[in-house]
Amino acid sequence: MLQFDTLIIGSGLAGLTLALKLADQRRIGLITKKSLLDGASSWAQGGIAAVLSGDDTPEAHMRDTLIAGAGLCDETATRFVVEHGKEAIDWLVSQGVAFTEDSSSDTGYHLTREGGHDRRRIIHAADATGLAVQKTLSDKVLNHPNITLLEGYMSVDLITGKKLGHADNRCYGVYALDTRTDEVVTISAQHTILATGGSGKVYLYTTNPDTSTGDGIAMAWRAGCRVANMEFIQFHPTCLYHPHAKSFLISEAVRGEGGILKLPDGTRFMPAHDERAELAPRDVVARAIDYEMKKGGLDCVYLDISHQSVEFLQEHFPTIYARCLTLGINISQEPIPVVPAAHYTCGGVVADLDARTDLKNLYAVGETAYSGLHGANRLASNSLLECLVFADAAARDILGQPLESPRTLPAWDDSQVTDADEEVVIAHNWAELRHFMWDYVGIVRTNKRLQRAMHRVQLLQNEIDEYYAHFHVSSDLLELRNLVTNADLIVKSALSRHESRGLHYSRDYPETEENPKPTILIPKNY
Repeated sequence: MLQFDTLIIGSGLAGLTLALKLADQRRIGLITKKSLLDGASSWAQGGIAAVLSGDDTPEAHMRDTLIAGAGLCDETATRFVVEHGKEAIDWLVSQGVAFTEDSSSDTGYHLTREGGHDRRRIIHAADATGLAVQKTLSDKVLNHPNITLLEGYMSVDLITGKKLGHADNRCYGVYALDTRTDEVVTISAQHTILATGGSGKVYLYTTNPDTSTGDGIAMAWRAGCRVANMEFIQFHPTCLYHPHAKSFLISEAVRGEGGILKLPDGTRFMPAHDERAELAPRDVVARAIDYEMKKGGLDCVYLDISHQSVEFLQEHFPTIYARCLTLGINISQEPIPVVPAAHYTCGGVVADLDARTDLKNLYAVGETAYSGLHGANRLASNSLLECLVFADAAARDILGQPLESPRTLPAWDDSQVTDADEEVVIAHNWAELRHFMWDYVGIVRTNKRLQRAMHRVQLLQNEIDEYYAHFHVSSDLLELRNLVTNADLIVKSALSRHESRGLHYSRDYPETEENPKPTILIPKNY
């Protein structure tokens, strides 16, 4: 058994920030499914939204967030996040993150503008902000004596008081599969943090990395935590459409710097859908593209930034410029083919302003959590800010509690299972899940589509539960099990919302209700 003061599951921005803020006073275990940088945070291109300029205010940032959230943002949580924005950026700068500079700006940094923002407030490191931040913080994590990094560990399930037969139902740690040895190890900790990201891989087309399988959300749900707003899946409007480009995002900032969306014949179409045109919130732009593609039978639409100079493009979008060029697309001379793709999970595990969940000593931060910030649609570049602010809040809450003696926990019992006979079952179910979720629970929904999806989810759940009960676990099986749980939560949430709002658009309920409430699901027997 491994023992730590604090166990952090996930190595994205939330996980790394929390580890560094605790490590001087706590022994930290940081587990990640693959390698340290294999998470969604590293893929974030645009930047981090924060009030930094003299002509900006927390009220303005909050107003833009509430508008994008379509009436479902928690105002207390939203204010809490935006008011801590500058503090979060200052901390990153103190860690050595090299944001793009601009001597003409009153901040000293170049601030860009993205959809839904009424002014420039996105601080960035060219067009690879997430990677720049992650590399800086990961170097510090690797060199800290109090942080033990466990790469290649896939969480199986949380160890709770209920599972151990205790009256005090709290989290004591996790069972995790060491994918190098195929053995399940027991990890004990006073505090456990879920920082595992979202569930984008439940969809056929996504901008997310392969690690985004909703593990934390599924584990928390099985452990008895409430989950909220899972119907609100943000589809990014502009994912590169190319047979050799897997999950490559074309940043929101391309539209922020003047990129125009066009049909194959060169016609601009966004002004006909929204007066904000290309700078409308992501749900509006994604639905407009979906509408035009279906109307015209198109495989994609085009994003044109070719009016900008080569020098401008190479300075502001070096990653996008180079990647497109390797695929034969010169963005300084021709438009970029794009399609919408699943991008961000706005719902998640219910957590308070200290990132605490319903289960004592279990925290959730980042995309895994439902903090109340995003409402029915996430405002561009608020996600990395949320990671920073709530990681700091969780760290302060944990450090405010006295250290306890480590507990001895029972080992994983696999004495009643055997090796799987046919792995093809997992591969087939994975493909089936992602296809029907894309077809039935995508950008535009109907009751009939959702009911079809629910029927298929239930069939898959039964099959996977039987498989899980009889065979040794594998990382593929665990991810599939978690994805099906996430699919179930998404469909149930979507069926329960009888209106269209933000990222949830239903043809059966096209109107918007006057007094919206979050969709909160409660596990049975809790």
